[in-house]
Amino acid sequence: MLFTELLAQRPLIILDGATGTELLRQGVDLSEPLWSANAILRAPHLVRNIHFHYLNAGADIITTNTFRSNLRAMRKAGMEDRWEEVNLRAVEFAYEARERYRPARPVLIAGGLAPVEDCYRPEDVPPDAELQEEHGRQAALLAMLGVDFLLAETMMTVREAVAVAEACAATGKEFAVSFVTDARGTLLSGESLAEAVAAVQDFGPAALLVNCVSATDMRTAFQALRAASPVPCGCYANTGHPGPLGEDAIRRDVDTEGFVDASRAWIEEGARIIGGCCGTTPEHIEALVHQYVPETLASAKAEIAAWFEERYRQQPSTPPPSATSTP
Repeated sequence: MLFTELLAQRPLIILDGATGTELLRQGVDLSEPLWSANAILRAPHLVRNIHFHYLNAGADIITTNTFRSNLRAMRKAGMEDRWEEVNLRAVEFAYEARERYRPARPVLIAGGLAPVEDCYRPEDVPPDAELQEEHGRQAALLAMLGVDFLLAETMMTVREAVAVAEACAATGKEFAVSFVTDARGTLLSGESLAEAVAAVQDFGPAALLVNCVSATDMRTAFQALRAASPVPCGCYANTGHPGPLGEDAIRRDVDTEGFVDASRAWIEEGARIIGGCCGTTPEHIEALVHQYVPETLASAKAEIAAWFEERYRQQPSTPPPSATSTP
């Protein structure tokens, strides 16, 4: 299924939540320069399980753990020769999770692309030629590996947003671009979201989003995006303001209930796609699903019950487990 087809079918699409901070919460070493990509090699079972748990929570889209598997990060780690391998494994883990879960509902796999340098320092964005080459190679690789669409996220400057949008468009895959802003809805570079939207729209993104903004500030940022965008919009927020690597990176200024409360404003402003970024867990995504698309969870429960009934039909003396269990 195409991303645009899912948008046409569903009034609201639920993204998954954080991968990096979820790995951190589970004790995985996320030292730089690879950050979450460390887990592709060191804790592959956890990457698969995180994808699976987001599916089980009701997410319609899971994103590959490729936020820091780009060529520049791999080169800094002295692993440039393993760039294709690491990306291949990241995509495989997402597909394996989807195959293991086998949801009846359509579930898409987004190939994630991030800024080629630090996500919060606009001054570190490389020259245009380097952006074009590196985003071009990363987008082409993920497209070749078979992701359903491309998701360029946490874009903090217009210049890099243009480079990644052009790279995604060149693959022929559908794609979305997501920006990171301050609490006022301005890109970290100081440029406006209106400028960013105008700069990327000629490349034909299927959707535009805002991510990595505190849930308490997201309404302002999303309003600015929605006012400028000619295509469907969405957002996926942090549980708090980003902090340094370590415990601060997963601090929570809002709990799960507060996260859902904050999301009501995004829906009121017209969000078609919502999910979670830093600090969020499968619990946050399940709470969003329960609030807005409870039929997804009801359908999953019915599927599980039917599976158990079929499995134990020939064993009447053995009572089936609870239908809330996962096969």
